[in-house]
Amino acid sequence: MLAAQGEHISFHTPGHKRAGEDITELVYSDSLLSPRGVIAAAERDIAQILAARRSFILTDGSTSGIFSMLYALKREGATRIAVPVSSHRSVFNACRVLGLSPVIIPKTLVKGIPQQPTAEEIETAVKEADALLLTSPDYYGFLAPMSEAREICNYHAKPLVIDGAHGSHLHFTDVYAGKFADMWVDGVHKSLPALTQGAVVSAKTEMFADALFEGVRTFRTTSPSYPIMASVEEAVKFPRNEAIERAALLCKKRLGAVRNDDWTKILVCFGAQAGQAERTLEGAGVYPEFNDGNYLLFYLSPCTREEELTRLTELLLPLPRGEAGGEGVIPIYSEGI
Repeated sequence: MLAAQGEHISFHTPGHKRAGEDITELVYSDSLLSPRGVIAAAERDIAQILAARRSFILTDGSTSGIFSMLYALKREGATRIAVPVSSHRSVFNACRVLGLSPVIIPKTLVKGIPQQPTAEEIETAVKEADALLLTSPDYYGFLAPMSEAREICNYHAKPLVIDGAHGSHLHFTDVYAGKFADMWVDGVHKSLPALTQGAVVSAKTEMFADALFEGVRTFRTTSPSYPIMASVEEAVKFPRNEAIERAALLCKKRLGAVRNDDWTKILVCFGAQAGQAERTLEGAGVYPEFNDGNYLLFYLSPCTREEELTRLTELLLPLPRGEAGGEGVIPIYSEGI
């Protein structure tokens, strides 16, 4: 696209009036709402990598993907959606906007950590719903029982959609959401090297691909950022960094971190000392993803450097720790209802 710009005098948006990556829909730059050129090619590549029938680039974050998936479910006849109560707030916002009724799967906490629903809890809810939405992995680094959920949904002939906002780095593995879901969203900017708000939503079958396309045309911005789109394509094509994955697992072991399922999320319990631990780290220029009142979460990506993990270990080991108390406070941006 950049090669096609040539001499460029702007009498169009954006208002900075310069050429380059931050451009609008022009004859050479394609249109996200109706892609036929470079954007269409990027989305085809992404779909092939993610083993999807179709994938759609999002510059509005995973939230617009959640809205689009639930729109697609409603278009195909769903009115009641089984969801864990600790699902992201966008799930419940979308249900309200679209007039869908959530069938709530109760929340269980163990040492202050919301647990993924069991297969039994999923089946109970699915019997009362038209579709199932799960989050995998969750914010604490735990995977949903996706294989069991897929079997349950197949048995009851109900679609399965997955909020995989925190799992885009897993597309190399057998626990990737796209291996189980009819539709799923990847928050590419969260755990791969994309710009903030860069995401992808995908569909496995042609039926849901058509419905999802209608959904993204409804909820996606009409002024997408070309730098974000380019970063999403590059991030999905970013090579796996197995060296940092191994280093992360070793770091977890050294720190006595919670044994979760996702290498990108190092979860360390500090109990009542969590606030002081966070302040100490910030004083040293180290910033965790969140402090929920019990745990500090350190969020990694393939771009994390091994020396950064070494520094984190050196800072954390001397800090006083406590046991998880009560239910803790679920971070507001992963709060359900």
